[in-house]
Amino acid sequence: MKKVTYFLLFFLCAFHALNAQDYKITGNVKDENEQDLASATVFAQTLADSTLINYTVTGTTGNFNLEFKTKQLAVRLVVTYNGYETYRKEIQLNKPVINAGTIALAPMAFELDGVSVTAEATPITVKADTLEFNASSFKVAPDSNVETLLKQLPGVDVTSDGTITVNGKEVNNILVNGKPFFGSDGKIATQNLPADLIKKIQVTDTKTKEEQLSGDDASAEEKTINLTIEEDKNKGLFGKATAGYGTDDRYESSLLFNTFKGDRKISVLGSSNNINSIGFSMDDIFDNMGGGRSQSLWVNSDGSFSINGNSFGGNTGITQSNMIGLNYADVYGKELVEPSVTYYFTETNTDNVNRTNTENLLPDRTTITASEYTTDNYSRGHNVSTDIEIKVDSTFSIYLNPKYNNGVNENNYSQIQNTTNTDGDILNESFNNSFEQRNTSSFSNELFLYKSFQKKGRGLSFRFENDNSKTESDLVTNSETYFYETGDPADIRNQNRFDNGDNDEYTVGVSYREPIADSLRLGFGMDYTYANNVDSRNTYDFNDTSGSYSDLNAEQSNYYESTRNTFSPELSLSLRKSKLRGSLDVGTEIVDFNNTSLYIGQTTRLDKNYVFPKVSARLNVRMGKSKSIWTNYRYNVSLPSAQQILPVANLANPLNTIIGNEDLKPSRRHNLYFNFNNYDWSTRSGFFMYAGGSYFQDQIVGSTVYDDANRATTTYQNLSDVYNWYAGFSINKQKKEDNKSLRYRLGMRLNQNKSKGLTNAELYESSGWQLTPSASLTYEITDFFSVEPSYEFNYYNTSYQNYVIDERSNYTHRGRVETTLYWPANLVWGNDFGYTYNSNIADGFRKDFYLWNTSLGYYFLDKKLLAKVKVYDILDQNLSTTRNITPTAIVDEENTVLKRYVMFSLTYNLEMFGGKRKSNNHFRMH
Repeated sequence: MKKVTYFLLFFLCAFHALNAQDYKITGNVKDENEQDLASATVFAQTLADSTLINYTVTGTTGNFNLEFKTKQLAVRLVVTYNGYETYRKEIQLNKPVINAGTIALAPMAFELDGVSVTAEATPITVKADTLEFNASSFKVAPDSNVETLLKQLPGVDVTSDGTITVNGKEVNNILVNGKPFFGSDGKIATQNLPADLIKKIQVTDTKTKEEQLSGDDASAEEKTINLTIEEDKNKGLFGKATAGYGTDDRYESSLLFNTFKGDRKISVLGSSNNINSIGFSMDDIFDNMGGGRSQSLWVNSDGSFSINGNSFGGNTGITQSNMIGLNYADVYGKELVEPSVTYYFTETNTDNVNRTNTENLLPDRTTITASEYTTDNYSRGHNVSTDIEIKVDSTFSIYLNPKYNNGVNENNYSQIQNTTNTDGDILNESFNNSFEQRNTSSFSNELFLYKSFQKKGRGLSFRFENDNSKTESDLVTNSETYFYETGDPADIRNQNRFDNGDNDEYTVGVSYREPIADSLRLGFGMDYTYANNVDSRNTYDFNDTSGSYSDLNAEQSNYYESTRNTFSPELSLSLRKSKLRGSLDVGTEIVDFNNTSLYIGQTTRLDKNYVFPKVSARLNVRMGKSKSIWTNYRYNVSLPSAQQILPVANLANPLNTIIGNEDLKPSRRHNLYFNFNNYDWSTRSGFFMYAGGSYFQDQIVGSTVYDDANRATTTYQNLSDVYNWYAGFSINKQKKEDNKSLRYRLGMRLNQNKSKGLTNAELYESSGWQLTPSASLTYEITDFFSVEPSYEFNYYNTSYQNYVIDERSNYTHRGRVETTLYWPANLVWGNDFGYTYNSNIADGFRKDFYLWNTSLGYYFLDKKLLAKVKVYDILDQNLSTTRNITPTAIVDEENTVLKRYVMFSLTYNLEMFGGKRKSNNHFRMH
C-alpha cells in the first residue's frame, strides 16, 4: 500500500493554485433594429498578440456570460455574427464582474462592385451543427503536429493514447479536406500532419453516408473532425523518415510521405520494426516505442495493434512487423466524382510462450489445468478500400464503398497440458504439436443511391450490400491425450485436417421519407437479405503403409450448410427540433431459416420459420448550450449457428466433444443506453454520466458434462433472466493561465452481470461486479515542461450458486506518471513510469512490476533532423500477468513481453510548400 500512497500523495502535491484571477463579462447582443441575436460568438483576446483567452455564444435572448481566468490587466472583447460588422472593445479588468451592456452590431455594407473586408480571423464560429476553429488564432510551436494544435482548442481534450474528445464526446472520424486520411483512423492524421498546414478545424456529429446524403440527424453520439488545409499550402509535400537500431538486435524504421495539389492528395507510409509497434505515433519523445506513449503501459505491450480497423500482429508475444500503405484522393469533373483509395500490405511474425493456470469450477469439486504452449505465428495480408461519391446533379447522389482483403496465416504450435484434482492426482494429460496454414479472402461493397425532391425533406433511397468471404485451412497435428481415472485408451492422433468456409450475404433495401410537418418526418422502408454459410471439414489419418495422410476419418469429418432469407418491412418517425430530436423505428423480421448437415453418411435437415418484432428508438434532448441527454433502446434477435442447432458431434478436441441441439431457440436481447453530458465552455469544466445494459431471454449457453477424467461433452441450451449492466461518470476541468494549463479528470465505472449455465446437468448462476475508480492530472507549461500522473483501481468480485465455492475476488492497482521536458533549446527529454499490482495471482505468477521508459532527443539543422536515444524497461521488470474470473473458471495467465533494450535513432523531417521549404524560426501568432 505504500506504493499506492506515493501515487496519491503525488496527485495532492500536483494540485496547486494558479495565480490568475477569475473574471466575468456579461452583456447583450442585438442588431440595428434592437432584435436579439442568438448564437453570436463572443470571445476575449490578449491585447499583445490576440491570443484567445476564452469564448462563449449568446443565448436565445442575446445575453452572454463570458467567464475566464487571466493575469492580464485588460483584454479585448470581440463579438462576431455572420453578415454583421465585427465588434471590438478594450476592457479594463478592474473588478471581477464587468457588465458590457448592450452591444449593437451593424450590418456589413456591400458596394455594387463587391467589397473586400480585411480583419483578424474569428477564432471560433458556432453554427447549428458545426463548431469551427480558426487554426491561425491558436499559438503552437512551428514544429508541432495537429494533435498539439487540438490540445490548445477550448473544449478539446487529447489523452496520452491519442483519444480525442470534444465537449466530452469522443471523436471517431478524422477527415482532411473532407476526405479520409488512410481511412478514418485519427491518429495517423493528427500525429503526422504539421499544425501550420491547417487552416480550419471543423467539428460535427458523426453521420453515416446515408445520413449525410439524406440530411438526417446523426444517430451516433461521436464526433467528426475535418481538417481544412491552407490554400497556399495545398500544393506541396511533407514527410518524415525514422531509422533506429538497438541492443538485442532491436530495430525500427518508418516513412511517411504526403503530396498535395489542390484536391489531389497522395500519401505513402511504410514501417518495419521488431518492438511491437504500429510505427506511426510520431511522438517527438517515444514515437515508435512499443509500450511507450503510442500504446498504454496498462496493456503490457502485448504486441497487437491496428490501423483503421485492420489488425496487425498477434494478440500476445513479441511481433516483428512490416507494412506499406498508399492513399489517393481526388476530385474529378467540378466535384462530380470524388474517389478515395487506400491500400495496405502487412506482414508480421509473432513469437510467444504462454503459461496458464486454470481453476475449473464444478458443482461438487474443482480441478486445476496447467498448460504451457509456444507459438510462432506468421501472417501477411493485402487490404484495399475504395470510397467513391458521384454527384449526378444537385438532387441525385451515388455512393460506392468496395473493400477487398486477402491474407495468409501460418502457425506453429506446441502445448503441454495436464489437469489434476485438489489432491494433486492427474486426471488427464496431453501433448500437441501442430502446424496450420490458413488462407482468407473477402469482398464487400455498399452501393447507396439517394434522390431528393423539390419538397424539403422528401427523399427516396436505394441500398445494395454484399459481403463474401472464403476461408481455407490446412492443419497437420500430432497429439497424445491420456486419461488416468476412467481407464479409457489414450487418444493418439497423427492427422491432416482440411477446413473450408464460404460465407455469402446480400441485402437489398429501399426507403422513402415524407415530411408531414416542419419538424416531423415519416419513413417507409423494406429490406431483403439472403445469407448462405457453408462449412466443411475433412480429416485424414496417417497411413503407415502408404506413408501419407490417406485414411479418411469419417467421425472427425463433417459438412454444414445454413441458409437464411429475411424480409424486413419498417416504419419510422423522426422528430427534429432545435432542442429535441428523436426517432422511432418499428417493423417485422420474417425469417426462413434452413440448415443441413452431412455426418457419417447421414444427412440431417432442419428448417425453421420465425416472425420477430423489430424495434429501435433514440432521443436527444438539449437543455442549453452545454447540457444534453441522449438515450436509445434496441430489441434484436440472434439466430443460432448451424453447428449449435444440428445434432452433429464435433470431435476435433480430444478433451471436449460438442453436439448441437435441434430444439434451440433464437436468443432475444433488450438493450438500453443513457447518458447525460454537461460541458461548460466558459469554465472548461465537464460532467459526463452514463448507464446502460442488456437483458437476455432464451440466451444460448453451453451445457457441459465432465467425466471422472475431466473430459467434457458440451451441448447448448436456452436460459433466461440473464443480464449485464454498467454505469459511470467522469468529471473533468481545465484551468489556463497564459502559457500554463492544468487539467484533471476523475472517473468511476461500475459493471455488474448475471450469467447462467449448466454443468453436470445442474443449473449454476454467477453474479459478478467490477468497480473502477480512476484519476488523472496534466500540468503543462507550453514548450517547457509537462507532467501527467494517473491512477486506476479495479476491484472484481464474483459470487456463485451451485458451485463448490461461493465467492472469489481480485483487485489491481495501476499507476503511471509521464513527464516531458523541452529545455534547454532543441532538447526533448521524456519519461514514462508505471506500476502494476495484481492480487490473488496463483503461486508461481508474479503479482507486481514497474515499467520505466525514457527518451532523450536533440534537434539539428533547424529542427529537420532529430537524434535520439531511448531506453525501454530500464528496470528490466516488464511482464504480462493477468487474472480473469469467468462464470466457470478462474484463469491466471502469463505471456512473453518485450524486455529491456536501448535504441539509437535518427528522424528527418521534410516540408516544402509552393516550392519553398518551411521556416522554423518563429511561432505562429496572429
